[in-house]
Amino acid sequence: MADRSEPEDHAAQEAHPADALVALQPAERLRVMRVAGDEASECMRVLEAGTLNLVGEVLRDSETFYELEHYPRDDVFDAASHAQYYYHSHRAASGEHGHFHTFLRQPGMPAGMLPVPHRGAEPWPSGQDALTHLVAISMDAWGRPLGMFTVNRWVTAEAWYRADDVIAALARFRVDHAAPSWPLNRWITAMLQLFAPQIEWLIRRRDEVVREWARAHPGEDVYEDRALEVTSEIPISIDEQMHRVRRALGR
Repeated sequence: MADRSEPEDHAAQEAHPADALVALQPAERLRVMRVAGDEASECMRVLEAGTLNLVGEVLRDSETFYELEHYPRDDVFDAASHAQYYYHSHRAASGEHGHFHTFLRQPGMPAGMLPVPHRGAEPWPSGQDALTHLVAISMDAWGRPLGMFTVNRWVTAEAWYRADDVIAALARFRVDHAAPSWPLNRWITAMLQLFAPQIEWLIRRRDEVVREWARAHPGEDVYEDRALEVTSEIPISIDEQMHRVRRALGR
């Protein structure tokens, strides 16, 4: 029998070369990241000026906050881009209040993008429902971002796409309406642009971890293995990322 002693987040704190990742970006992308960083910071500023915060925005119509429930109840969905997200909580031990899961549904993906072949017993969503998870953004109790991470397939009940395909779809995430909160929607859209190099690294690391896990546990359906939950994780800071961007643009 395969050894089951690995912690579920065994890859979570793998060192990531944030400075090098940003420094390698072309100037055009760096300018997009700078605009996105200004946008994310401004969204937080206007909320905090009114003693509000990003997490409070997504929870404001909920009287009670329950672990594992989606907030808002039916998720946030953009019918034009097919981007989707929700907020929930189940990782208090990690020091976070909760996290946003971000997705792109099949109609918003690049043409011809298909899930990987799979012969497991657990059915995957198909057709227009064959969504892909992009990245999760963890938040502290004051509604400020702590980190980003990726997860195994069973966590989000998604279809599973190759890292290169998910990365190609990343720029298509956009929530361009005011429900449940205009600044929150603009912020979460900007965050996926500002941290795009790190998110790409996380997604590639996700696939590496899944391959390593599958080799270590032959005969198991790696995508449904409850012992593998978090597949990659990094801390983030908007201020530090903007410093990297400005430094790279000034090179």
